[in-house]
Amino acid sequence: MAESNDSIPLDTEKIYMGGKEHHVRTRCGSVSVIVYGDQDKPPLITYPDLALNHMSCFQGLFFCPEAASLLLHNFCIYHISPPGHELGAAPICPSVSAHCVDDLADQILEVLNFFGLGAVMCMGVTAGAYILTLFAMKYRERVLGLILISPLCRAPSWTEWFYNKVMSNLLYFYGMCGLLKEFLLQRYFSKEVRGNAEVPESDIVQACRRLLDERHGSNVMRFLQAINRRPDLSSGLKRLRCRTLIFVGDNSPFHSEALYMTSKLDRRFSALVEVQACGSMVTEEQPHAMLIPMEYFFMGYGLYRPCQLSDSPRSPLSPSCISPELLSPESMGLKLKPIKTRVSLEV
Repeated sequence: MAESNDSIPLDTEKIYMGGKEHHVRTRCGSVSVIVYGDQDKPPLITYPDLALNHMSCFQGLFFCPEAASLLLHNFCIYHISPPGHELGAAPICPSVSAHCVDDLADQILEVLNFFGLGAVMCMGVTAGAYILTLFAMKYRERVLGLILISPLCRAPSWTEWFYNKVMSNLLYFYGMCGLLKEFLLQRYFSKEVRGNAEVPESDIVQACRRLLDERHGSNVMRFLQAINRRPDLSSGLKRLRCRTLIFVGDNSPFHSEALYMTSKLDRRFSALVEVQACGSMVTEEQPHAMLIPMEYFFMGYGLYRPCQLSDSPRSPLSPSCISPELLSPESMGLKLKPIKTRVSLEV
């Protein structure tokens, strides 16, 4: 596929733990893409939630040996960051026009064209899941499948709209202040890992808090404003024909949104996994809970985990924990069914 004339690499030598960073110039500005793995393999693109990038949103999943083996064995990973969210990002110039969600979806198309990619597997978290769903609706032929974590599909409710406006005002006047970070951590994580007066917050929350310190408030505000003006995608979901696997923590503030989205998707092509005692970011809080459902999801594409890493005792899920419906011959092909998965708190 021909490269876009407006898409050129600015720095292809920066290495992040085995991945190579590319800055792809698009009509709506530069986009950071970090590529891991063999580019001859099928592509899987990721898109993080608000104020996050691949390090703070997908590191837990890719540091989980079994999940990393499954993904890197079958895919080349392309981590796409929202504008100004990449590691070491400078503040976006105020004169640069604000982006809408359609602009962000169109940027993904330019990234795919730059790398010469055809149809891709997509994985996104919350706001990133919305952007990838919009991309799949606009460019159906470019999406093989969707793995969505705590996704959004409706326009913001009044409650969410007001909450986002409060965060926008904090970002405008105070930047990435302590209160703003607390709002974001509540968005991402369950209270079990956020801690309280008696129990310290977990390592993953502390790590996320440190990574949030590196974000520029003005860049985060741009993404937040785009998401707060997002249109409702509900009417188009039934027309999606790519297979869709949805994960959501039952303590996520977007739990009802994930259930609603599942109800609007064609049940022949979609499945839902609910994870107990988990917030929105299943990729960080309970990454092992994603392993077995993803394995069976990928079987529908003829993709498998390396045989030397068969059933791992480290995974809190085993086939017996999965609804028999997901293991049916139908689900190996096109007909994934809604399921509910519970992960033991004691694991």
